[in-house]
This record gives sequence, C-alpha cells and structure tokens, in this order.
Amino acid sequence: MSMFCRQCEQAAKETGCEVMGVCGKNPEVAALLDLMLYGLKGLAIYADKAREFDTRYEVADKFLIEGLFTTVTNVDFDPVQLAGKLRKCFDLKEKVKALYETAYREKNGGHAPQISEGPAAWVIANDLETLVAQGREHGVKSQQADPDLLSAIEIIIYGLKGMAAYADHAMILGKTDEEVFAFFHHALAATCDPSKGLMDLVGIAMECGKLNIKVMAMLNEGHIERYGSPTPTKVQLGSRKNKGILVSGHDLRMLEELLKQTEGKGIDIYTHGEMLPAHGYPGLKKYGHLYANFGGAWQDQHKEFPNFPGAIIFNTNCIQRPAESYKDRLFTWGEVGWPGVKHLSGWNFGEVINKALECPDLPEAPGKEILVGFGHDAVLGVADKVIEAVKSGAIKHFFLIGGCDGAKPGRNYYTEFAEKVPKDAVILTLACGKYRFNKLDFGDIGGIPRLLDVGQCNDAYSAVRIALALAGAFNCGVNDLPLSFILSWYEQKAHVILLSLLHLGIKNIKLGPALPAYLSPNVLNFLVENFNIGRVGDVDADLKVALGAA
Repeated sequence: MSMFCRQCEQAAKETGCEVMGVCGKNPEVAALLDLMLYGLKGLAIYADKAREFDTRYEVADKFLIEGLFTTVTNVDFDPVQLAGKLRKCFDLKEKVKALYETAYREKNGGHAPQISEGPAAWVIANDLETLVAQGREHGVKSQQADPDLLSAIEIIIYGLKGMAAYADHAMILGKTDEEVFAFFHHALAATCDPSKGLMDLVGIAMECGKLNIKVMAMLNEGHIERYGSPTPTKVQLGSRKNKGILVSGHDLRMLEELLKQTEGKGIDIYTHGEMLPAHGYPGLKKYGHLYANFGGAWQDQHKEFPNFPGAIIFNTNCIQRPAESYKDRLFTWGEVGWPGVKHLSGWNFGEVINKALECPDLPEAPGKEILVGFGHDAVLGVADKVIEAVKSGAIKHFFLIGGCDGAKPGRNYYTEFAEKVPKDAVILTLACGKYRFNKLDFGDIGGIPRLLDVGQCNDAYSAVRIALALAGAFNCGVNDLPLSFILSWYEQKAHVILLSLLHLGIKNIKLGPALPAYLSPNVLNFLVENFNIGRVGDVDADLKVALGAA
C-alpha cells in the first residue's frame, strides 16, 4: 500500500508521509480518511445547492462538521469505526440530494440537473477492502495538478478541518449558527469547482479565518455560560492516594459529565494535555475531586501513561498508538477511535468508572503547582494595571509564545526563546506548546505574572480579544503594539487560527518549527509579501528582530 499526507507539521522529510503516517495512521486508515473527505465534499455540494432553494437538513449540517473533525490529525485510527461513518456520510448525501431535487422541482418544474461525476456522484462500496480501494483514488493530489491551486485548496480544506474541531465542541454545548453551516458547505464545495481561480480560493481561505473567529467566539460563549469565566488558579502537578481517571483531549462538557458521575466514588479526576485549563473554570473546579494535572503535551503519552495506574480516556484528537501496558484501561469518546480500544458513546461513563475502581490507587506524591486561568476576562479585568505598567516602562514587550506541541526536533526553540525573553516582558501562552516552559518560574512585574496561560488552542479567541483590547487602549493597530507572535503548529486547528490572524491583518508572525509542506513556493511568497510571515530560526536573532534591536 501507499499513501500521501502532508496536513501536519511532522510530514516526513517536510514533504509528506508516503509509507506510514508519523501520526501513526497506516495506509489503510489514510485511504479511508481520504474517502471520508471525498464523501463530505459530495455532501457539501448538494447541501450548498439545497441552500439556494432555502432547504437545509440540520442532521447533515452537523455530520459534515463531525466528519471533518474525524479527518483531523490524531483523531480516528479505527477502520471499522471509519467505515460506519462513511456509510452515514453516503446516506446523508443521498438524503440531501433528494431534498435538493425536490426543492428544485417545486420551484422550477422538471428534474434537477444531474451530477454524473466527482464526489457528488460517489456511490459507497460494500465492504472495507473496497472502501480502502476507493479512498486510494481520491487522495490529496487527485483533484488538481496545478501546484498553486492545489496549495490554495489544501489551505481551505485544512482550515475547514480545524474550524470543524472548534465547531464540534460548540455544538456539544448547544451552540450552532446558520452562517457557519452555510460557509462549511459553500467553501468545501468550492474546492471541487474548476471555475475557481487562485485568488477566488485565497479569498475563501481568508473568509475561513474570519468565520473561525465567530466559531471560537461561540465556543467561548458556551464555556462561559456553562462554567463561568476562567480565573487564575493554582493547579497541582502531583498525585494523592486514591483511584484515578486521566482525561486527555479538549472537551469540557465531557469532563463535566464525568465529574458528576464520579462524585462520592473515591475517584480523583486528573487532566492531561489540553485539558489543563479546565482547572480555571469555576463551574468545573467546584468539584473537589478535579484534583491535578498529570504529564505534559500529547506526544509524551507513550512515556507517561504507563506511569498512571488508573483509567484513561481521550475525548478529542491527540491519541497515539497505545502501549499494551495501558491499552486495557484506555477508552475513547466522541470522534476519537483506535482499533482494539473500547469506544464509549453518549454520556454514560460507567465503564471507565468501573475500570478506575478496579485499578490500583495512585501514590501519595504531592508536586509543584502552576498557574492557569488567564482568559481574556481575567486579563482585561486588570487591564488598567497592565496599561499603566506599559506606560511606566515596567512592561516593554508582550510575546505570544504558544500553539501545538510535537515530537519532531526543533521545538526546544520555544523553551529557549521563553527563557531568553527579557525580564521586562510578559509572555502570553496557550495550547499544548506551553508545556515546553510552563513549569519554569518567570516571576512577575508589579504583581502581574510574567507568564499568563490563556488556555487551550480553543481559547485563541481570548488571545485575540486581549490583543485587540490593548490596541484599543493605546489607540493603535495590533501591528503597532509591542507584541510579537512566536507560534508553533502541529495540526489543522493551529492552521485555521493562523488564517484567523491573517484575516485580522496581523503581520510578522514567526511560525515553526517547519513551514507547512502544502505551501507552494508562489503561495508562500504571497504570505511573505503580504504578511511578512517567516519560519522560526535562531533564537537570539529572532528575539533581536522582535525587540527592534536587529
């Protein structure tokens, strides 16, 4: 078998994975994920056409978002689970097709024009082997030979995938939006439209960045309505003698339901990876058994999870191939899947609770504490102090250092950069990239911590709000602030956040460790010329440029 995938930062040789995904997906799974995207394009084409007649089907709208999330890096590696999703995708495509044809007939009379080729005409295969064969015909390079057009198409698709992850979390909290649904359909359908030129596609990519801000605002609203605004909170990094469940991923609603179901059962809940910011929400930290954070970023799970004796559950992307030492106490939920790992559907977590009760206690081993909970409300609540510190010269610069972490060499750059940031500068951080330096002691400036943990990658909206508020306070543009963006990326959620920053016109972003492999030379030149985006390089040199000393 062969494959080709270049949607994440760890693409082999910085060009693409062709034998086995660095993420762990094999060629069979890669083909099924390619077919999922192909099927979703067909669904989008008919949903977009149906909207022209004011016809929509919310079940299909939601599934398209869930399906795109499935194709994000490190989500679903289970061929059987993927085959079931593909069947649902095809059935919904046919349902929306019928709705469109009925609406067309009622308005225009006669039959709607038939689409006889491409993803709209896809007919699902009957068995797994043939599904894989279908998927191999529809990989990333199957649609477009022109490298610049293909690059622009991939930028849109990966932006939609990343936005789908945020939209899925928002949907779980009851937050949906018709404009967002419509854009998903229109943009994904546009990637199949041969009449679209390069600048048409660039425009859609920028629109994706714009809509993503709306989606992240919806998600932020859902979190705050349900759990309150994050507040600065110290989080324990050790353990105590009790049963334990480790929760990895991003979804706060799933964590809440687990906390409810484990109350009074002698089980402590530990967060892992991007779940760390959960400790800052009043509606979650009120549970006394939300005890601590265990381990670091996602890529170290294979080293850390064998040392966690309790049950473990993934609720979103970030799963790696599990070791046999903990596979029997590992669970997945939501869109996540791994062959041979028990998948939980719905909101009943009885099986993971029972497994935790069977497992040994964690040791009594108190650890150090770190500070989280600096969302935009917390930071803007002390904005007067921050502004005064800037005016007095106590704070001379702000650095946003964060993003997705990963295993590929070169990421120590972010640790070294944070360590070398001058003592009169404040570091904003978010997402799992912060694990490179969030246990270091940066001290404070007049009582303002020099390291402010804004939250998950989902909370990039808070970072945007903070930057815009500072610009407003100083009556200038964001690019005129003493603010530098030093970003690490790994997968498609980071990709769409970058599109959002570009939509806002933010320039001089440093990105790495490697630039996306799907950027053609001409598209990269466009980004450099219009936004001065660049790859991270030497720490000292990059720091001098950021501080205007170069």
